[in-house]
Amino acid sequence: MLGRIFTVGGYTLLSRLTGFARDIMLAAILGAGPVADAFFVALRLPNHFRAIFAEGAFNAAWVPAYAHVHGEKGEAAAHLFADRIFTLLLASQVLLLIVAWLFMPQAMSILAPGFGEDAEQRKLAIELTRITFPYLLLITLVTLYGGMLNVMQRFASAAAASIFLNVAMMMTLALAAWFPTAGHAAAWGVLISGFLQYFLLAGDLARHGGLPRFAPLKLDEDVRGFFKALGPATLGSMGTQVALFADTIIATFLPAGALSALYYADRLNQLPIGVIGIAIGTVLLPEMSRRITANDHDGAMKAQRRAFDFTLLFSIPFVAAFLTVPDEIMRALFARGAFSKADAAAAGATLAAYAIGLIPFVLIRSAVATFYARKDTATPVRASLTGIAVNVALKVALMGPLAQIGLALATAIGVWTNLLLVLFFAIRRGFLVPDRAWLMSLGKFLVIGLILAAAFWLIAHFGGAWLGSMHFRDELMLVLLAVGGTIVYALAILILFGRNWLVTLVRG
Repeated sequence: MLGRIFTVGGYTLLSRLTGFARDIMLAAILGAGPVADAFFVALRLPNHFRAIFAEGAFNAAWVPAYAHVHGEKGEAAAHLFADRIFTLLLASQVLLLIVAWLFMPQAMSILAPGFGEDAEQRKLAIELTRITFPYLLLITLVTLYGGMLNVMQRFASAAAASIFLNVAMMMTLALAAWFPTAGHAAAWGVLISGFLQYFLLAGDLARHGGLPRFAPLKLDEDVRGFFKALGPATLGSMGTQVALFADTIIATFLPAGALSALYYADRLNQLPIGVIGIAIGTVLLPEMSRRITANDHDGAMKAQRRAFDFTLLFSIPFVAAFLTVPDEIMRALFARGAFSKADAAAAGATLAAYAIGLIPFVLIRSAVATFYARKDTATPVRASLTGIAVNVALKVALMGPLAQIGLALATAIGVWTNLLLVLFFAIRRGFLVPDRAWLMSLGKFLVIGLILAAAFWLIAHFGGAWLGSMHFRDELMLVLLAVGGTIVYALAILILFGRNWLVTLVRG
Protein backbone atom coordinates (compact mmCIF):
# COMPACT_ATOMS: atom_id res chain seq x y z
CA MET A 1 0.00 0.00 0.00
CA LEU A 2 2.84 2.40 0.83
CA GLY A 3 4.35 2.11 -2.63
CA ARG A 4 1.01 2.95 -4.23
CA ILE A 5 0.55 5.92 -1.88
CA PHE A 6 3.95 7.28 -2.89
CA THR A 7 3.12 6.75 -6.57
CA VAL A 8 -0.10 8.73 -6.29
CA GLY A 9 1.40 11.25 -3.86
CA GLY A 10 4.51 11.73 -5.98
CA TYR A 11 2.60 12.51 -9.15
CA THR A 12 0.18 14.65 -7.18
CA LEU A 13 3.10 16.56 -5.68
CA LEU A 14 4.49 17.14 -9.18
CA SER A 15 1.03 18.35 -10.18
CA ARG A 16 0.95 20.78 -7.25
CA LEU A 17 4.45 22.07 -8.00
CA THR A 18 3.57 22.73 -11.63
CA GLY A 19 0.34 24.22 -10.29
CA PHE A 20 2.34 26.71 -8.25
CA ALA A 21 4.32 27.64 -11.34
CA ARG A 22 1.00 28.15 -13.12
CA ASP A 23 -0.37 30.25 -10.26
CA ILE A 24 2.75 32.41 -10.21
CA MET A 25 2.10 33.15 -13.89
CA LEU A 26 -1.59 33.78 -13.18
CA ALA A 27 -0.77 36.17 -10.34
CA ALA A 28 1.80 38.07 -12.41
CA ILE A 29 -0.38 38.30 -15.55
CA LEU A 30 -3.94 38.43 -14.16
CA GLY A 31 -3.27 39.97 -10.76
CA ALA A 32 -6.30 40.23 -8.47
CA GLY A 33 -8.69 42.46 -10.40
CA PRO A 34 -12.01 42.09 -12.25
CA VAL A 35 -10.62 39.95 -15.12
CA ALA A 36 -9.02 37.59 -12.60
CA ASP A 37 -12.26 37.31 -10.63
CA ALA A 38 -14.20 36.54 -13.84
CA PHE A 39 -11.73 33.79 -14.77
CA PHE A 40 -11.80 32.23 -11.31
CA VAL A 41 -15.60 31.98 -11.52
CA ALA A 42 -15.20 30.31 -14.94
CA LEU A 43 -12.67 27.90 -13.45
CA ARG A 44 -14.60 27.19 -10.26
CA LEU A 45 -17.95 26.31 -11.81
CA PRO A 46 -16.83 23.20 -13.78
CA ASN A 47 -14.41 22.33 -10.98
CA HIS A 48 -17.19 22.32 -8.38
CA PHE A 49 -19.36 20.07 -10.55
CA ARG A 50 -16.34 17.85 -11.21
CA ALA A 51 -15.53 17.49 -7.52
CA ILE A 52 -19.15 16.68 -6.63
CA PHE A 53 -20.24 14.45 -9.50
CA ALA A 54 -16.99 13.11 -10.93
CA GLU A 55 -14.09 12.72 -8.51
CA GLY A 56 -16.36 12.93 -5.47
CA ALA A 57 -19.66 11.08 -5.70
CA PHE A 58 -18.94 9.06 -8.82
CA ASN A 59 -15.62 7.74 -7.57
CA ALA A 60 -17.06 6.88 -4.15
CA ALA A 61 -19.80 4.76 -5.74
CA TRP A 62 -17.91 3.53 -8.80
CA VAL A 63 -14.69 2.07 -7.33
CA PRO A 64 -16.34 -0.27 -4.75
CA ALA A 65 -19.05 -1.30 -7.25
CA TYR A 66 -16.57 -2.07 -10.04
CA ALA A 67 -14.22 -3.82 -7.60
CA HIS A 68 -17.11 -5.97 -6.34
CA VAL A 69 -18.29 -6.97 -9.84
CA HIS A 70 -14.70 -7.60 -10.97
CA GLY A 71 -13.92 -9.73 -7.90
CA GLU A 72 -17.20 -11.62 -7.63
CA LYS A 73 -18.35 -12.10 -11.25
CA GLY A 74 -15.18 -11.88 -13.31
CA GLU A 75 -13.67 -9.65 -15.97
CA ALA A 76 -16.39 -10.10 -18.62
CA ALA A 77 -19.16 -9.01 -16.23
CA ALA A 78 -17.04 -6.05 -15.10
CA HIS A 79 -16.56 -4.92 -18.72
CA LEU A 80 -20.30 -5.09 -19.41
CA PHE A 81 -20.99 -3.14 -16.22
CA ALA A 82 -18.44 -0.49 -17.26
CA ASP A 83 -19.96 -0.27 -20.76
CA ARG A 84 -23.43 0.44 -19.35
CA ILE A 85 -22.21 3.07 -16.88
CA PHE A 86 -20.08 4.71 -19.59
CA THR A 87 -23.13 5.00 -21.89
CA LEU A 88 -25.28 6.58 -19.18
CA LEU A 89 -22.48 8.85 -18.03
CA LEU A 90 -21.64 10.20 -21.48
CA ALA A 91 -25.30 10.84 -22.34
CA SER A 92 -25.92 12.74 -19.09
CA GLN A 93 -22.79 14.86 -19.47
CA VAL A 94 -23.57 15.83 -23.07
CA LEU A 95 -27.06 16.89 -21.97
CA LEU A 96 -25.63 18.92 -19.07
CA LEU A 97 -23.15 20.62 -21.40
CA ILE A 98 -25.87 21.64 -23.87
CA VAL A 99 -28.05 23.04 -21.06
CA ALA A 100 -25.08 24.92 -19.58
CA TRP A 101 -24.16 26.52 -22.90
CA LEU A 102 -27.75 27.58 -23.61
CA PHE A 103 -28.57 28.92 -20.16
CA MET A 104 -25.20 30.24 -19.01
CA PRO A 105 -26.47 33.87 -18.59
CA GLN A 106 -29.25 32.67 -16.29
CA ALA A 107 -26.86 30.39 -14.42
CA MET A 108 -24.40 33.27 -13.94
CA SER A 109 -27.16 35.40 -12.43
CA ILE A 110 -27.63 32.70 -9.78
CA LEU A 111 -24.03 31.58 -9.27
CA ALA A 112 -22.28 34.98 -9.42
CA PRO A 113 -25.04 37.51 -8.69
CA GLY A 114 -22.56 40.14 -7.56
CA PHE A 115 -21.31 40.48 -11.13
CA GLY A 116 -24.70 41.96 -12.13
CA GLU A 117 -23.46 45.40 -11.10
CA ASP A 118 -20.66 45.27 -13.69
CA ALA A 119 -22.05 44.34 -17.11
CA GLU A 120 -18.62 43.91 -18.70
CA GLN A 121 -17.35 41.62 -15.95
CA ARG A 122 -20.55 39.54 -16.11
CA LYS A 123 -20.26 39.24 -19.90
CA LEU A 124 -16.63 38.17 -19.58
CA ALA A 125 -17.47 35.56 -16.90
CA ILE A 126 -20.20 34.07 -19.12
CA GLU A 127 -17.88 33.93 -22.11
CA LEU A 128 -15.03 32.31 -20.17
CA THR A 129 -17.31 29.77 -18.48
CA ARG A 130 -18.67 28.64 -21.84
CA ILE A 131 -15.08 27.92 -22.83
CA THR A 132 -14.19 26.00 -19.65
CA PHE A 133 -17.42 24.04 -19.07
CA PRO A 134 -16.70 21.19 -21.58
CA TYR A 135 -13.76 20.37 -19.31
CA LEU A 136 -16.33 18.76 -16.98
CA LEU A 137 -17.40 16.18 -19.59
CA LEU A 138 -13.82 15.19 -20.33
CA ILE A 139 -12.81 14.94 -16.66
CA THR A 140 -15.87 12.83 -15.85
CA LEU A 141 -14.69 10.26 -18.39
CA VAL A 142 -11.17 10.54 -16.98
CA THR A 143 -12.61 9.70 -13.55
CA LEU A 144 -14.41 6.63 -14.93
CA TYR A 145 -11.23 5.36 -16.59
CA GLY A 146 -9.11 6.20 -13.52
CA GLY A 147 -11.40 4.22 -11.21
CA MET A 148 -11.12 1.16 -13.45
CA LEU A 149 -7.33 1.47 -13.51
CA ASN A 150 -7.18 1.88 -9.72
CA VAL A 151 -9.07 -1.39 -9.23
CA MET A 152 -6.41 -2.97 -11.47
CA GLN A 153 -3.80 -1.50 -9.06
CA ARG A 154 -2.65 1.00 -11.72
CA PHE A 155 -2.50 4.47 -10.17
CA ALA A 156 0.19 6.39 -12.07
CA SER A 157 -1.65 7.81 -15.09
CA ALA A 158 -4.69 8.95 -13.12
CA ALA A 159 -2.44 10.67 -10.58
CA ALA A 160 -0.34 12.31 -13.30
CA ALA A 161 -3.25 13.53 -15.42
CA SER A 162 -3.78 16.84 -13.60
CA ILE A 163 -0.24 17.91 -14.49
CA PHE A 164 -1.59 18.58 -17.98
CA LEU A 165 -3.94 21.24 -16.59
CA ASN A 166 -0.99 23.25 -15.30
CA VAL A 167 1.19 22.75 -18.36
CA ALA A 168 -1.59 23.65 -20.81
CA MET A 169 -2.51 26.80 -18.88
CA MET A 170 1.11 27.93 -18.69
CA MET A 171 1.47 27.45 -22.44
CA THR A 172 -1.65 29.50 -23.24
CA LEU A 173 -0.75 32.17 -20.67
CA ALA A 174 2.65 32.50 -22.34
CA LEU A 175 0.71 33.32 -25.52
CA ALA A 176 -1.75 35.65 -23.75
CA ALA A 177 -0.97 38.51 -26.14
CA TRP A 178 -2.71 36.52 -28.91
CA PHE A 179 -6.00 36.28 -26.97
CA PRO A 180 -8.62 38.97 -26.27
CA THR A 181 -7.63 38.92 -22.59
CA ALA A 182 -5.34 36.89 -20.34
CA GLY A 183 -8.52 35.38 -18.91
CA HIS A 184 -9.35 33.95 -22.35
CA ALA A 185 -5.86 32.47 -22.59
CA ALA A 186 -6.21 30.75 -19.22
CA ALA A 187 -9.72 29.47 -20.05
CA TRP A 188 -8.58 27.87 -23.31
CA GLY A 189 -5.72 26.26 -21.40
CA VAL A 190 -8.26 24.60 -19.09
CA LEU A 191 -10.19 23.14 -22.04
CA ILE A 192 -7.07 21.93 -23.87
CA SER A 193 -5.90 20.19 -20.69
CA GLY A 194 -9.17 18.24 -20.54
CA PHE A 195 -8.44 16.66 -23.92
CA LEU A 196 -4.84 15.88 -22.92
CA GLN A 197 -5.96 14.19 -19.69
CA TYR A 198 -8.61 12.19 -21.51
CA PHE A 199 -6.16 10.81 -24.08
CA LEU A 200 -3.63 9.89 -21.36
CA LEU A 201 -6.15 7.81 -19.37
CA ALA A 202 -7.85 6.39 -22.46
CA GLY A 203 -4.48 5.23 -23.79
CA ASP A 204 -3.50 3.55 -20.52
CA LEU A 205 -6.85 1.78 -20.18
CA ALA A 206 -6.88 0.71 -23.83
CA ARG A 207 -3.50 -0.99 -23.31
CA HIS A 208 -4.34 -2.76 -20.05
CA GLY A 209 -8.07 -3.31 -19.76
CA GLY A 210 -9.93 -2.14 -22.83
CA LEU A 211 -11.98 1.04 -23.18
CA PRO A 212 -15.68 0.95 -22.30
CA ARG A 213 -18.01 0.97 -25.32
CA PHE A 214 -21.60 1.97 -25.94
CA ALA A 215 -23.97 -0.68 -24.65
CA PRO A 216 -27.78 -1.12 -24.56
CA LEU A 217 -29.10 0.42 -21.38
CA LYS A 218 -30.30 -2.18 -18.90
CA LEU A 219 -30.97 -1.59 -15.22
CA ASP A 220 -29.65 -4.92 -13.98
CA GLU A 221 -28.74 -5.65 -10.37
CA ASP A 222 -25.24 -4.17 -10.63
CA VAL A 223 -26.37 -0.93 -12.31
CA ARG A 224 -29.22 -0.49 -9.82
CA GLY A 225 -26.79 -1.03 -6.95
CA PHE A 226 -24.43 1.56 -8.39
CA PHE A 227 -27.14 4.22 -8.66
CA LYS A 228 -28.45 3.33 -5.22
CA ALA A 229 -24.99 4.20 -3.89
CA LEU A 230 -24.47 7.18 -6.22
CA GLY A 231 -27.40 9.24 -4.90
CA PRO A 232 -26.24 9.40 -1.26
CA ALA A 233 -22.62 9.71 -2.41
CA THR A 234 -23.55 12.81 -4.40
CA LEU A 235 -25.02 14.40 -1.30
CA GLY A 236 -22.06 13.24 0.79
CA SER A 237 -19.47 14.71 -1.55
CA MET A 238 -21.26 18.05 -1.70
CA GLY A 239 -20.16 19.25 1.74
CA THR A 240 -16.86 20.86 0.90
CA GLN A 241 -17.93 21.83 -2.61
CA VAL A 242 -21.13 23.53 -1.47
CA ALA A 243 -18.98 25.50 0.96
CA LEU A 244 -16.60 26.58 -1.80
CA PHE A 245 -19.53 27.20 -4.14
CA ALA A 246 -21.10 29.47 -1.53
CA ASP A 247 -17.75 31.23 -1.25
CA THR A 248 -17.86 31.97 -4.99
CA ILE A 249 -21.41 33.33 -4.83
CA ILE A 250 -20.93 35.44 -1.70
CA ALA A 251 -17.48 36.72 -2.73
CA THR A 252 -18.95 38.28 -5.88
CA PHE A 253 -20.64 40.78 -3.52
CA LEU A 254 -17.36 41.61 -1.77
CA PRO A 255 -14.79 44.15 -3.03
CA ALA A 256 -12.67 43.26 -6.07
CA GLY A 257 -9.89 40.88 -5.12
CA ALA A 258 -11.87 38.79 -2.61
CA LEU A 259 -12.34 35.93 -5.09
CA SER A 260 -8.65 36.07 -5.97
CA ALA A 261 -7.64 35.94 -2.29
CA LEU A 262 -9.86 32.89 -1.83
CA TYR A 263 -8.39 31.27 -4.93
CA TYR A 264 -4.73 31.66 -3.98
CA ALA A 265 -5.36 30.68 -0.35
CA ASP A 266 -7.31 27.62 -1.47
CA ARG A 267 -4.57 26.66 -3.93
CA LEU A 268 -2.03 26.45 -1.11
CA ASN A 269 -4.53 24.73 1.17
CA GLN A 270 -5.15 22.16 -1.57
CA LEU A 271 -1.46 21.15 -1.66
CA PRO A 272 -1.62 18.85 1.40
CA ILE A 273 -5.23 17.94 0.64
CA GLY A 274 -4.23 16.66 -2.80
CA VAL A 275 -0.77 15.27 -2.12
CA ILE A 276 -1.68 13.65 1.21
CA GLY A 277 -5.42 13.38 1.78
CA ILE A 278 -6.61 12.50 -1.71
CA ALA A 279 -3.57 10.36 -2.53
CA ILE A 280 -3.99 8.21 0.59
CA GLY A 281 -7.77 8.09 0.22
CA THR A 282 -7.45 7.06 -3.43
CA VAL A 283 -5.28 4.06 -2.51
CA LEU A 284 -7.21 3.23 0.67
CA LEU A 285 -10.67 2.86 -0.91
CA PRO A 286 -9.86 -0.04 -3.30
CA GLU A 287 -7.63 -1.57 -0.60
CA MET A 288 -10.47 -1.60 1.96
CA SER A 289 -12.99 -2.70 -0.68
CA ARG A 290 -10.79 -5.68 -1.55
CA ARG A 291 -10.27 -6.66 2.11
CA ILE A 292 -13.96 -6.34 3.02
CA THR A 293 -14.98 -8.36 -0.06
CA ALA A 294 -12.60 -11.05 1.28
CA ASN A 295 -14.23 -10.69 4.76
CA ASP A 296 -10.97 -9.36 6.25
CA HIS A 297 -12.54 -6.65 8.43
CA ASP A 298 -9.61 -6.47 10.87
CA GLY A 299 -7.23 -5.94 7.96
CA ALA A 300 -9.47 -3.18 6.60
CA MET A 301 -9.45 -1.40 9.98
CA LYS A 302 -5.66 -1.69 10.25
CA ALA A 303 -5.27 -0.26 6.75
CA GLN A 304 -7.45 2.71 7.70
CA ARG A 305 -5.58 3.34 10.97
CA ARG A 306 -2.29 3.25 9.10
CA ALA A 307 -3.70 5.71 6.56
CA PHE A 308 -4.64 8.07 9.42
CA ASP A 309 -1.08 7.97 10.79
CA PHE A 310 0.44 8.64 7.37
CA THR A 311 -1.98 11.52 6.81
CA LEU A 312 -1.17 13.23 10.10
CA LEU A 313 2.58 12.63 9.75
CA PHE A 314 2.72 14.48 6.42
CA SER A 315 0.09 17.17 7.08
CA ILE A 316 1.08 18.56 10.51
CA PRO A 317 3.92 20.71 9.03
CA PHE A 318 1.47 22.36 6.63
CA VAL A 319 -0.98 23.17 9.43
CA ALA A 320 1.76 24.70 11.57
CA ALA A 321 3.15 26.77 8.69
CA PHE A 322 -0.18 28.01 7.35
CA LEU A 323 -1.30 29.11 10.82
CA THR A 324 1.90 30.87 11.91
CA VAL A 325 3.61 32.25 8.78
CA PRO A 326 0.96 32.57 6.02
CA ASP A 327 2.05 36.09 5.01
CA GLU A 328 5.66 35.03 4.50
CA ILE A 329 4.55 32.11 2.32
CA MET A 330 2.22 34.23 0.17
CA ARG A 331 4.78 37.00 -0.36
CA ALA A 332 7.50 34.54 -1.37
CA LEU A 333 5.30 32.68 -3.84
CA PHE A 334 3.06 35.32 -5.43
CA ALA A 335 3.98 38.94 -4.54
CA ARG A 336 5.35 40.06 -7.90
CA GLY A 337 4.04 41.63 -11.09
CA ALA A 338 0.38 42.59 -10.80
CA PHE A 339 0.02 40.81 -7.44
CA SER A 340 0.93 43.29 -4.68
CA LYS A 341 2.07 42.69 -1.10
CA ALA A 342 -1.36 43.92 0.05
CA ASP A 343 -2.93 41.20 -2.12
CA ALA A 344 -0.53 38.69 -0.53
CA ALA A 345 -1.52 39.82 2.97
CA ALA A 346 -5.24 39.37 2.18
CA ALA A 347 -4.58 35.90 0.75
CA GLY A 348 -2.36 35.00 3.73
CA ALA A 349 -5.07 35.85 6.27
CA THR A 350 -7.52 33.74 4.25
CA LEU A 351 -5.03 30.85 4.17
CA ALA A 352 -4.71 30.92 7.98
CA ALA A 353 -8.48 30.65 8.28
CA TYR A 354 -8.58 27.69 5.87
CA ALA A 355 -5.73 26.03 7.80
CA ILE A 356 -7.89 25.73 10.91
CA GLY A 357 -9.78 23.04 8.99
CA LEU A 358 -6.82 21.45 7.24
CA ILE A 359 -6.67 18.34 9.46
CA PRO A 360 -10.30 17.32 8.72
CA PHE A 361 -9.80 18.29 5.08
CA VAL A 362 -6.99 15.74 4.69
CA LEU A 363 -8.55 13.06 6.92
CA ILE A 364 -12.12 13.07 5.62
CA ARG A 365 -11.43 10.98 2.51
CA SER A 366 -9.79 8.23 4.57
CA ALA A 367 -12.48 8.49 7.23
CA VAL A 368 -15.41 7.92 4.86
CA ALA A 369 -13.59 5.08 3.06
CA THR A 370 -14.76 2.61 5.71
CA PHE A 371 -18.38 3.32 4.71
CA TYR A 372 -17.84 3.56 0.96
CA ALA A 373 -15.89 0.27 0.94
CA ARG A 374 -18.97 -1.37 2.47
CA LYS A 375 -21.18 0.28 -0.20
CA ASP A 376 -22.71 2.45 2.50
CA THR A 377 -22.79 5.89 0.91
CA ALA A 378 -25.80 7.02 2.97
CA THR A 379 -24.20 7.31 6.42
CA PRO A 380 -21.58 9.94 5.42
CA VAL A 381 -24.44 12.04 4.00
CA ARG A 382 -25.82 12.68 7.47
CA ALA A 383 -22.49 14.09 8.59
CA SER A 384 -21.96 16.02 5.37
CA LEU A 385 -25.37 17.72 5.42
CA THR A 386 -24.88 18.78 9.02
CA GLY A 387 -21.48 20.22 8.10
CA ILE A 388 -23.05 22.10 5.18
CA ALA A 389 -25.72 23.63 7.43
CA VAL A 390 -23.13 24.83 9.95
CA ASN A 391 -20.89 26.07 7.16
CA VAL A 392 -23.45 28.12 5.25
CA ALA A 393 -24.96 29.61 8.42
CA LEU A 394 -21.52 30.79 9.54
CA LYS A 395 -20.72 32.21 6.09
CA VAL A 396 -23.77 34.44 6.25
CA ALA A 397 -22.86 35.51 9.79
CA LEU A 398 -19.16 36.14 9.15
CA MET A 399 -19.03 37.61 5.62
CA GLY A 400 -19.87 41.10 6.90
CA PRO A 401 -17.27 41.53 9.65
CA LEU A 402 -14.53 39.31 8.16
CA ALA A 403 -15.16 39.37 4.36
CA GLN A 404 -13.48 36.44 2.57
CA ILE A 405 -11.64 35.43 5.77
CA GLY A 406 -15.02 34.71 7.34
CA LEU A 407 -15.93 32.52 4.38
CA ALA A 408 -12.76 30.46 4.81
CA LEU A 409 -13.24 30.20 8.57
CA ALA A 410 -16.82 28.97 8.12
CA THR A 411 -15.54 26.31 5.69
CA ALA A 412 -13.02 25.14 8.30
CA ILE A 413 -15.62 24.84 11.07
CA GLY A 414 -18.02 23.05 8.72
CA VAL A 415 -15.47 20.41 7.71
CA TRP A 416 -14.56 19.79 11.39
CA THR A 417 -18.26 19.14 12.04
CA ASN A 418 -18.33 16.70 9.11
CA LEU A 419 -15.24 14.74 10.19
CA LEU A 420 -16.22 14.44 13.87
CA LEU A 421 -19.64 13.09 12.95
CA VAL A 422 -18.14 10.57 10.48
CA LEU A 423 -15.75 9.31 13.17
CA PHE A 424 -18.61 9.12 15.68
CA PHE A 425 -20.71 6.99 13.30
CA ALA A 426 -17.73 4.75 12.47
CA ILE A 427 -16.91 4.17 16.15
CA ARG A 428 -20.55 3.49 17.05
CA ARG A 429 -20.83 0.82 14.34
CA GLY A 430 -17.51 -0.79 15.27
CA PHE A 431 -15.70 0.15 12.05
CA LEU A 432 -13.09 2.12 14.03
CA VAL A 433 -11.82 1.36 17.55
CA PRO A 434 -10.16 4.33 19.29
CA ASP A 435 -7.82 2.38 21.58
CA ARG A 436 -5.26 3.89 23.96
CA ALA A 437 -2.39 3.59 21.47
CA TRP A 438 -4.28 5.60 18.85
CA LEU A 439 -5.31 8.31 21.32
CA MET A 440 -1.69 8.57 22.53
CA SER A 441 -0.59 8.95 18.92
CA LEU A 442 -3.05 11.82 18.40
CA GLY A 443 -1.75 13.53 21.55
CA LYS A 444 1.85 13.26 20.37
CA PHE A 445 0.97 14.76 16.98
CA LEU A 446 -0.71 17.69 18.76
CA VAL A 447 2.40 18.37 20.87
CA ILE A 448 4.67 18.12 17.82
CA GLY A 449 2.45 20.55 15.94
CA LEU A 450 2.70 23.11 18.73
CA ILE A 451 6.50 22.72 18.83
CA LEU A 452 6.76 23.20 15.07
CA ALA A 453 4.46 26.25 15.10
CA ALA A 454 6.66 27.86 17.77
CA ALA A 455 9.75 27.10 15.67
CA PHE A 456 8.21 28.72 12.58
CA TRP A 457 7.31 31.84 14.56
CA LEU A 458 10.83 32.15 16.01
CA ILE A 459 12.48 31.63 12.60
CA ALA A 460 10.23 34.27 11.01
CA HIS A 461 10.81 36.77 13.85
CA PHE A 462 14.59 36.51 14.14
CA GLY A 463 15.20 35.59 10.50
CA GLY A 464 13.32 38.70 9.35
CA ALA A 465 15.62 40.92 11.43
CA TRP A 466 18.69 39.10 10.11
CA LEU A 467 17.68 39.30 6.44
CA GLY A 468 16.74 42.98 6.69
CA SER A 469 16.12 44.45 3.23
CA MET A 470 18.22 41.99 1.25
CA HIS A 471 17.35 41.17 -2.35
CA PHE A 472 15.01 38.18 -2.57
CA ARG A 473 14.30 38.58 1.13
CA ASP A 474 10.92 36.84 0.97
CA GLU A 475 12.26 33.92 -1.04
CA LEU A 476 15.21 33.47 1.36
CA MET A 477 12.83 33.58 4.31
CA LEU A 478 10.79 30.76 2.79
CA VAL A 479 13.98 28.69 2.42
CA LEU A 480 14.91 29.35 6.07
CA LEU A 481 11.45 28.30 7.21
CA ALA A 482 11.55 25.11 5.13
CA VAL A 483 15.03 24.05 6.29
CA GLY A 484 14.56 25.00 9.94
CA GLY A 485 11.08 23.49 10.10
CA THR A 486 12.25 20.22 8.56
CA ILE A 487 15.02 19.84 11.16
CA VAL A 488 12.75 20.65 14.11
CA TYR A 489 9.97 18.37 12.86
CA ALA A 490 12.27 15.41 12.22
CA LEU A 491 13.80 15.69 15.70
CA ALA A 492 10.40 16.03 17.35
CA ILE A 493 9.07 12.93 15.55
CA LEU A 494 12.13 10.87 16.52
CA ILE A 495 11.99 11.99 20.16
CA LEU A 496 8.26 11.53 20.74
CA PHE A 497 7.54 8.55 18.48
CA GLY A 498 10.92 6.87 18.08
CA ARG A 499 12.62 5.17 15.15
CA ASN A 500 10.75 1.88 15.66
CA TRP A 501 7.37 3.58 15.15
CA LEU A 502 8.55 5.00 11.83
CA VAL A 503 9.88 1.64 10.67
CA THR A 504 6.65 -0.12 11.65
CA LEU A 505 4.57 2.54 9.89
CA VAL A 506 6.56 2.22 6.67
CA ARG A 507 6.73 -1.58 6.61
CA GLY A 508 3.18 -2.08 7.87
